[in-house]
Amino acid sequence: MELKGQNILVTGASQGIGAAVARELLGQGGRIIAHYNKNREAAESLAKAHPDSKVATLAANLENPAETEELFRKSLEALGHLDALVLNAGVFLPHPPEMATADWWQVWRKTLAINLDACGLLTKLALEHFKMRGGGRLVYIGSRAAFRGETEDFLGYAASKGGLTSLARSVARAFGRDRIVAFTIAPGFTRTEMAETFIRQKGEKVLQDEIALPNLTVPGDIAPLVAFMCSGKMDHATGTTVDMNAGSYMH
Repeated sequence: MELKGQNILVTGASQGIGAAVARELLGQGGRIIAHYNKNREAAESLAKAHPDSKVATLAANLENPAETEELFRKSLEALGHLDALVLNAGVFLPHPPEMATADWWQVWRKTLAINLDACGLLTKLALEHFKMRGGGRLVYIGSRAAFRGETEDFLGYAASKGGLTSLARSVARAFGRDRIVAFTIAPGFTRTEMAETFIRQKGEKVLQDEIALPNLTVPGDIAPLVAFMCSGKMDHATGTTVDMNAGSYMH
């Protein structure tokens, strides 16, 4: 998985899956843009651990289209070009149906704005850039929720990840002749900071009982697959969705 000379933008790189992916890509020789929203300290600690100019950190609120577009522009300024995007940033916000409609809609819109709309905009910008460069790779971090559905509290999350999966497949189908490839990784429940609230509320046993393996998935389980996709060794599987859910759902 030689990534030397590759420039890769990773969204949501300050923690969780994104941080594990960033570390893996760096370990394989890549240069990255580590995007973050509020957790500047965590993103900068990644850069400090690699003082050889392999990491640039950029902040952007992906709920804001202008900041999302600026993130892409500044990424090109920092690295000169991009070879791949890892679209990982996302939110998992509860909005049970008994919420007041206005509040429910606000959470729905925020979820779709970050999880899907920002990915759509970054995809559009990446396609323009990759066509000019003669190719590139997009890796979308989706979810098993796109296929098996989610609970009543997370309808927006499931809808956003379903849209993300269709976006990846459409990019693969429409832009393959431009040497642009796209993949989706669909994790199940992954032990991240975002998931700890759910674990505290429901208990770990609830999650353990639904998987085939003895341990919950952790971000480090997902990161090597992202590197493999970015390496070019998987290009002929463009459009593929890979389940990474510890056997809890297979489609």
